Amino acid sequence: MTGREEAALLRSLRDGDREAAEVLVEGTLEKVYGLLHRLCGGDADLAADLAQETYRKAWEALAAFNGRAQFSTWLFRIAYNTYLNHRRVPLRLVSMEADHAAQAEDPAPSPELAARREDLQLNLIRAVMELPEDLRLAVAAHYWGELSVAEIARMERVTGMAVRKRLKRAYNLLSGALGEDKL
Repeated sequence: MTGREEAALLRSLRDGDREAAEVLVEGTLEKVYGLLHRLCGGDADLAADLAQETYRKAWEALAAFNGRAQFSTWLFRIAYNTYLNHRRVPLRLVSMEADHAAQAEDPAPSPELAARREDLQLNLIRAVMELPEDLRLAVAAHYWGELSVAEIARMERVTGMAVRKRLKRAYNLLSGALGEDKL
């Protein structure tokens, strides 16, 4: 979608056009959901819930969108912040009394390779979440959100070189944290 098409859709959306909202969602949902799915460690239901929350927040804040960045870049930042806010909420524990225990899923382990991949993915997500905020955002945006260095630079109001340096520094920290052979 070109910048002019996006601007026209945003104007229509601000005027209450539901079709414009549908077009904007269709054009961005795959990347927003993909980012959240990776951040959530593959939990599809949680990723879908957070994607829905992302769009709700975006529509509420649409009047504040100034157009200095692409809509998708702005939306990505909202998705990332929605995920971070979700992580800050304490987990609710469910009693494992007889009623709930009968409904619990079978804890049988998955095949070894799938388990190893899942462990690696979870370790990577944990390691990324332990990075300083600027590095964490650069990694999440570039590798999981599939944003270009230029898009991240505009979103963060820094140069492309600064983003590349952040990515390199993050890679070095992750290599040390996970062992170079695991990356």
